Amino acid sequence: MIRFENISKKFKDKTVLKNISFEIEKGHLVAFIGESGCGKTTTLKMINRLVKPTSGKIFINGEDIENKDVIVLRRNMGYVIQQTGLFPHMTVKQNIEIIPTVEKKDHKEIEKRTYELMEMVGLDMGEFIHRYPTELSGGQQQRVGVARAFATDPEIILMDEPFSALDPITRVGLQDELIGLQSQLKKTIVFVTHDMDEAIKIADEICIMKDGEIIQYDTPENILKNPYNEFVSEFVGKNRIWASPEFIKTKDIMIDFPVTCQSNTSLLRCMEKMRSAKVDSLMVIDIKSRKLLGVVKAKQIQSQADRTKEVNKIMSTDYLSAGPEDSIVDILRVVEENNVSNIPVLDDNGILLGLITKSSLVTTLSQQYFNIEESI
Repeated sequence: MIRFENISKKFKDKTVLKNISFEIEKGHLVAFIGESGCGKTTTLKMINRLVKPTSGKIFINGEDIENKDVIVLRRNMGYVIQQTGLFPHMTVKQNIEIIPTVEKKDHKEIEKRTYELMEMVGLDMGEFIHRYPTELSGGQQQRVGVARAFATDPEIILMDEPFSALDPITRVGLQDELIGLQSQLKKTIVFVTHDMDEAIKIADEICIMKDGEIIQYDTPENILKNPYNEFVSEFVGKNRIWASPEFIKTKDIMIDFPVTCQSNTSLLRCMEKMRSAKVDSLMVIDIKSRKLLGVVKAKQIQSQADRTKEVNKIMSTDYLSAGPEDSIVDILRVVEENNVSNIPVLDDNGILLGLITKSSLVTTLSQQYFNIEESI
């Protein structure tokens, strides 16, 4: 969708961007973040040619933007900035409709679209449509700015720290609304922020910049789990993963090689295996495919007089399981609601991949505690 190729930018003697290359997929929200002066806003402004690169090329849908009429280019992009950029002498309605009106679109269609947009951003039409920006709160003004950015139904929306000047409650509300809009409309959104929590919350990918270079460009999950270097680790915050526990997956904390047995194993052999491995249950599998057939617990065996019996006669086939991509939040909920001590982790074909135990959960949560203690 948007591709930067070897882009550099110099302002007089200062190099702001150093030969950066990256690509933004269609329908993704990418957050650019970094310290002040790192080049993130300059990068955003190059997309609509408010800033011209010193060298390199930028392509949108395979077309070099230098070959496009700059007015047409900008009118086909939404643009939301921190100060809203609303015209103070125009009403909410006039602000939203300015570009469609300039393009001489059908008046009735423009009006219909305005009503749809106001509903979309949570502004009551009867109450707000004829107000002026000075009669609105900061959050309401920013909602109008977002509505205006969507007015021409553009493929690309550029957002330059749009929520940074708002109070925390309003900011969180607008972040939630943006996530909701994006899930419905799937626009390509380039979002500049200085707030890592905001980036993690809203973005499909995060681009961390430093001194005009891209240090890491990845999903929030991968950045939290696998920071590229110490700068990223410090910038993200070493304990921030605990603010986003949904990124901690079952596959990250499961026991990779749970103790297993075959379905024809005798109960006596099962008990010996449990004692040797110091576990209170066994995963009963098909030895060739590693498909999980059932679960047997020590208590089940202890209640049996005949220990020569095969385990398949008493094993439980009705058991809870998890997938490798389930989050720790999901697992904790299952453990709490069902009072279970372990949960096998299976792939889509029922193949045993690992095991979650109360012990592994406690170990993971203890690590959170110790990490936080060390940082105090």
